[in-house]
Amino acid sequence: MTKIVQKIVPHLWYDKEAKEAAEFYASIFPHSQITDITTLRDTPSGDCDQVSFEIWGQKFMAIDGGPFFKINPSISFMVNFDPSREKDAEEKIRDVWDKLSEGGSVLMPFGQYPFSEKYGWIQDKYGLSWQLMLTNPEGEERPAIVPSLLFVGEKCGKTEEAIHFYTSIFKDAKQGSLVRYPKGMEPDKEGTVMFADMMLENEWFVAMDSAHEHKFSFNEAISFMVYCDTQEEIDYYWEKLSFVPKSEQCGWLKDPYGLSWQIVPSVMDEMMQNGTTEQIDHVMQVLLKMKKLNLAELQKSYTEK
Repeated sequence: MTKIVQKIVPHLWYDKEAKEAAEFYASIFPHSQITDITTLRDTPSGDCDQVSFEIWGQKFMAIDGGPFFKINPSISFMVNFDPSREKDAEEKIRDVWDKLSEGGSVLMPFGQYPFSEKYGWIQDKYGLSWQLMLTNPEGEERPAIVPSLLFVGEKCGKTEEAIHFYTSIFKDAKQGSLVRYPKGMEPDKEGTVMFADMMLENEWFVAMDSAHEHKFSFNEAISFMVYCDTQEEIDYYWEKLSFVPKSEQCGWLKDPYGLSWQIVPSVMDEMMQNGTTEQIDHVMQVLLKMKKLNLAELQKSYTEK
């Protein structure tokens, strides 16, 4: 079977804890490891570590970017413990919950819910939120780790619109399940989205509305990197997704719902992981002057050193 390349990679912004957090997650979840650590020098945040890692086979990237953005529960990661795939799934979910709880805070208590025999929502000691679920093996199969988007405040009620927006832009995309709020669940409005999921570039995402009062919303602390093989592909995603001109910087953009994306060349990882210190420094100095990334200029800056 051909392994599908992960085209969309969650990116986590920490103050100084990127490596520590990645090591913590790799110690908790199965099939998890740190794959690379690269130091980026002389950035607007000073020298900072960029950490590539995998959690249960799902690729992540994290950076020590300073105290500018703080991770919040508007984006969490749903973890499916599927008894048909994982031996001792019930014991594993409890063990992971206990470890993530150390120094963390409970958003929904671990217990039995109408949609799952065992479920809980926890914010860990680094601020990252996890929804742990014992999955019904008779349902449609989903990956172990699925990013979850919570549309709150002025974005509440826009989940369904956002799903149509994203599935119209990304390739290999489709809407999955969609469950609406019934009457009597105020403040959530009848007909808005209680739970939905979608596939973008062969990767699953969860999305839901919440009309409860939340003191958070989407920000740059969690973004999604979209790896592009060509300049045409970079141009395409930039044009389709960017809706906030002042947020355009170094390949970063914000979409109409406030979600942050990074549109990056696929070769950037190879440059950062295999380049000399001088090459990495030169690429970064060129990149920092760009809004939308120019693949040819970045490649040129790499080969010049």
